[in-house]
Amino acid sequence: MTRAVPQLVVHRDKNLMAQAAAARLITRIVDAQAARGTASVVLTGGRNGNALLAAIAASPARDAVDWGRLDLWWGDERFVPAADGDRNAVQARAELLDAVPLDPARVHEMPASDGVDGSDVEAAAARYAQELAKAAGPGDRLGVPAFDVLLLGVGPDTHVASLFPEHPGVRETELTVVGVRGAPKPPPTRISLTLPAIRAAREVWLLAAGEDKAGAVALALSGPGELQAPASGAYGRSRTLWLLDRAAAERIPAQLYPPASA
Repeated sequence: MTRAVPQLVVHRDKNLMAQAAAARLITRIVDAQAARGTASVVLTGGRNGNALLAAIAASPARDAVDWGRLDLWWGDERFVPAADGDRNAVQARAELLDAVPLDPARVHEMPASDGVDGSDVEAAAARYAQELAKAAGPGDRLGVPAFDVLLLGVGPDTHVASLFPEHPGVRETELTVVGVRGAPKPPPTRISLTLPAIRAAREVWLLAAGEDKAGAVALALSGPGELQAPASGAYGRSRTLWLLDRAAAERIPAQLYPPASA
């Protein structure tokens, strides 16, 4: 599979990063809708993912998006009850989704622990994989749609989605969605896209802000294996974009990836 060379954009601070990322994502969605009629985005949770959604909600440019022709997916989810405030989907609805006219049939939340599969996280993961496969076109790879943009937050340990260093999920090469047990950060049970599913996206954007992410960013960009640093294994078919603030970028060796300022 083609691997897009990472591009870096470094912003002055996390607020500017969120605002610029929001403008960039709005533009990308509008361009995709103009080209193909619809667009698809994979959302991420966490502080940077939620800040991005809040910035879209506050932007007058959000009205340029045809929200009824946008498919939304998630890269991972905490396997807790559907109304639990820890769920990425619940937080996304609070920050943006409830404020825009989405088509409910195009909002693809990952299953919850009080859903039809109960506490069986593997069955819930398989159910989401089936939903992805139904949405995939004949030319799409691995039985997942060719997402226009797949967003990922980068954890301090270099995890992306719920793929943690040395955990079984990061080793998966055939499944597109896995159940995660024993995650090193709570809650321990989760659902996650796998690296092969992530790499099916046209563009993968990795978000990191703050001093606590500087080590992870530098490690992931230094070329280690994905088992050690899952973020290093997350890349898009046509573009891999790292959106950072200065604090998160401070340890990147300039000779490896000279960052562009913004």
